[in-house]
Amino acid sequence: MDIVAMVLGIIGILCFGISIWLFVKMKNERIKYLELQNQEGKGPNVVVIGGGTGQSIFLRGLKHHTQNITAVVTVADDGGGSGVLRADLGMLPPGDIRNCIMALANIEPTMNEVMQYRFEEGVLKGQSFGNLFLAAMNGLYGNFETAVYKIGQVFAITGRVLPVTLQNVDLIATLDNGQVIRGESAIPKIVKKQKCKIDKITLTPEDCRPLDEVISSIHGADIIVMGPGSLYTSVIPNLLVPGVIDAIKKSNAKKVYIPNVMTQPGETDGYNVLDHVEALIKHTGYGLIDYIVVNNEQIPESVSKRYKDDGSTQVLLNNEQKLKLKCMGIKTIEDNLIEIKNSYIRHNADKISDIIVNLAKNH
Repeated sequence: MDIVAMVLGIIGILCFGISIWLFVKMKNERIKYLELQNQEGKGPNVVVIGGGTGQSIFLRGLKHHTQNITAVVTVADDGGGSGVLRADLGMLPPGDIRNCIMALANIEPTMNEVMQYRFEEGVLKGQSFGNLFLAAMNGLYGNFETAVYKIGQVFAITGRVLPVTLQNVDLIATLDNGQVIRGESAIPKIVKKQKCKIDKITLTPEDCRPLDEVISSIHGADIIVMGPGSLYTSVIPNLLVPGVIDAIKKSNAKKVYIPNVMTQPGETDGYNVLDHVEALIKHTGYGLIDYIVVNNEQIPESVSKRYKDDGSTQVLLNNEQKLKLKCMGIKTIEDNLIEIKNSYIRHNADKISDIIVNLAKNH
């Protein structure tokens, strides 16, 4: 542990030096960014609630459509490098926060690669440089919220990134068979082992407080987007923080849910679009969703096979589901929303961003 602390200390000093270098290196980019911030018509005010890879991919496209972005990010992650830092340093998990910051950053590609670099050997094996950078800033300022804000300044991000709460929270999953699982990283593993679906997700402590800026951003939004991202471990955890659901329902903004393109083994096995929506309603009640944005492009068999081998299938919408959603007061927007790169299926960030921004403008 002493070795880890020493290494983290060295990394902290290195990070501080790099931050100074970044300020100089990105002078022109920051000037352009500030000019954009001062322009009229910065675009609609979009709040994106979620976490994980899906959220950061969406944000990467969204920043080219509007300057007014608030990313609200879950902090229940307890696995991987984030989990190690959370356990060793008592800080909030930095992984999803880091990914959102980098998605919204206006920096040179090389620096982006450095921040995403993951160590392959030694005591830092599996840890990303970006996580360590955020840990160093957290230690420097003694406050996670301030650390995230300062890094946002360093990287001249478009919009802002907010942890949904500053309290240390854990996920609790109750399965259909009554088994209770504690910890975000343990949930999909045990679900797959038990071959039993998730019945309910809760947070502990249940009385955690949301960040004030999260609530104010929801109240001021033109449109609120939930997802894309893991249903039970990225999207729903944000909504379980007391005050968040009420703020969303009271907001005059349009409320949109974007389900994943593929099911997630250990979370949403066999789910269709309606199943995703019903799971959200079960945890939040009715009135949270006005629109659902769904991919309607059939994925080629050559690509989907590798996903099927892992137990993942395409999330589909049919006429029966659409009728039920309509009865719930939920409008559906369908389009070809997928992008396939290196045999990996992702949302096309530009397409969904265009849909979201047009919805907001027609508010």
